[in-house]
Amino acid sequence: MDGEEQFIAFVTARRPALLRVAWLLTGDAHAGEDLVQVALERTARHWSRISRDGEPEAYVRRAIYTAHVSAWRRTTSRVAEVLGGSREPAPALGGDPDTRLTLQAALARLTAKQRAVLVLRFYDDLTEPQVAAVLGIGVGTVKSQVRDALARLRVLAPELDDLGPVTEVRR
Repeated sequence: MDGEEQFIAFVTARRPALLRVAWLLTGDAHAGEDLVQVALERTARHWSRISRDGEPEAYVRRAIYTAHVSAWRRTTSRVAEVLGGSREPAPALGGDPDTRLTLQAALARLTAKQRAVLVLRFYDDLTEPQVAAVLGIGVGTVKSQVRDALARLRVLAPELDDLGPVTEVRR
C-alpha cells in the first residue's frame, strides 16, 4: 500500500473521531468539519514522514488543536453565539440526549480557549503540562482556564453537577 492509499485508509477510519474532537472544540459541526479539513490538508503534505513515526492520529489531533488555537488567537472580539445555530446534528457522543443537549448548550457559551482546555484535559485525557504544550500556554493558565470553565459550566448547567464524575467517554 502506497502513501496515498495509507492516508485515504487513515482518513476513512478515523474521520468520525476527529470530527467529534473538532466539534467539541468549536461547538459547531460546520466549523468542526472545516477544522478537520485544514488539519488533514496540512497532514497530507507530510504523510510519509508522519506515518513512519507511528502516531499519525496524534499528529492530526495536534494539527486540529493548532489550527483552532490560531483561529481564536486571531479573533480579537467574540461574536455572540446563538444556541442551536447548527442545523446538522452533532456527532454522536453517547449517553442521554437531554444531557448531551444541555452540555452542548453550556459548552457553546464558554470561550473558545475554555472549550479547548476542557476538551484536551477531559475528553483527550491529557495532563496539564501536555495541554499547555499543545496550546502554547503556561500550565498555570491551563489550571485557571479549567477552574473558570468548570465554574461557568456549573452556573450555566447546574443539573450536570448531579451526574457525578465521568467514568467513560466514548471516542
